[in-house]
Amino acid sequence: MIRLQCLPNLARLLLLCISGFAQWLLVSSQGQAMAQEQGQSTTQGQPPGQWLAGVAKVNITPATPMPMAGYAARGSKHATGTLNELWAKALLIEDARGHRGLLITMDLCGIDRDLAQELCARLGDKLGLQRQQIALSVSHTHSGPVVAKNLRPMHYMMFDQSNQRLVDEYADRLIEQVVSCAAEAAAGLKPSRLAHGSGVVTFATNRRNNPAAEVEHRRSTGTLAGPVDYSLPVLAVYQADQLVATVFGYACHCTTLSDLVWSSDYAGFAQDYLQAELPGCTAMFWAGCGADQNPLPRNTVELAKSYGRELADGVLRVARGVTQPIEPALRTQYQEIPLPFAELPSDQQLTADSQSDNPYVASRAKSLLAQIQAGQPLAATYPYPIASWRLGNDLDWWILGGEVVVDYALAIKATATQPHVPWVMGYANDVMAYIPSRRVLTEGGYEGGGAMVYYGLPSAWAPDVEGLILSEVKRQMQ
Repeated sequence: MIRLQCLPNLARLLLLCISGFAQWLLVSSQGQAMAQEQGQSTTQGQPPGQWLAGVAKVNITPATPMPMAGYAARGSKHATGTLNELWAKALLIEDARGHRGLLITMDLCGIDRDLAQELCARLGDKLGLQRQQIALSVSHTHSGPVVAKNLRPMHYMMFDQSNQRLVDEYADRLIEQVVSCAAEAAAGLKPSRLAHGSGVVTFATNRRNNPAAEVEHRRSTGTLAGPVDYSLPVLAVYQADQLVATVFGYACHCTTLSDLVWSSDYAGFAQDYLQAELPGCTAMFWAGCGADQNPLPRNTVELAKSYGRELADGVLRVARGVTQPIEPALRTQYQEIPLPFAELPSDQQLTADSQSDNPYVASRAKSLLAQIQAGQPLAATYPYPIASWRLGNDLDWWILGGEVVVDYALAIKATATQPHVPWVMGYANDVMAYIPSRRVLTEGGYEGGGAMVYYGLPSAWAPDVEGLILSEVKRQMQ
């Protein structure tokens, strides 16, 4: 029998239990709301401590002949056939707390900011993802189609209304295809295991420091010059005992080929070889910081296939060797920083440039003058995208916009501390221009500033761009 004098203590205990239960309910509901707000899944019944993953692909080879991207010398000529298909591929991963990340890889030369923003908005609406949860990667093949406004001065001055219509229709169709592909990946989410490893492949060559005609001799004698990044990072996705996806990157231009046929170049052949060797596996390629790196020698289909085979063999060695399991934890970040230009051209300079004998200089000047006359003054900065994904406790995946030179990958890797493993992607989210290091900017040349005319930007970058980019990387790292 409970004594009367004990009742107050019992009542207090009962009240504490009720209060604690109510607080738990509140925190639980807040956590679920926060997960939904951050684009996280609230999947019921998912075992604790486990990844979910889904993968899908879609053929994005143009259905009709249209202008090709990558080389100004092609003019407005259309592709005349297909060597190997172009693909968009989607990998959606979800960690143990329901946070998701979507990687889209595309066999394209580039995408512009407007297209990337529209695509991310559509993906966000369809899948409930925020901007920092989406990474858009292009392989930078120079045998793909012109896409929207990418490399506008290089292509658009030669376009008539018919060509412009083909480019616009392709961009609209691309967005629809990618969104559908991502939705298919989401519908196929299954319990998965993730692991990572890294290999080495050595065909990339620093094109600024090695004349193409001398490369074979220099390679045979061990006298190649200039910085390179030969690393071959590999992400493996397993469902049960089946390898369902291999995601790999390499820092080298996809410029082995330059004829008038659609091709995903060496990166496409590598993916084809892997998928043939690994039935049921989707191979996905992302471009590293290879803006100053070329596959040399080049210009034959046999070489493109050879580089693809070399890359695929490297991936297979990693996937079949010792890889590091990745704990089911994902953190995603995305930030745009104002990257400054050097001195902007005056109206007088642009007017003079619009009469230039160089058709690309004239095209850029006319475009910028039209912008000014429409009431939009030239911007002193460009919104440059820097993103990062941390997978597990040790894998840091840096995702940089533009054609990034190899110095950035080497600098980021040099500052990484144990146990963190850094991967560095370029050509992601927005391919607006070359991104030179301070060294390359000072040396000048095509990557240092000459290429800006083809991207339609008003001037070279300011000297402090490398410091600004690495400062944001350091901020996200911390």
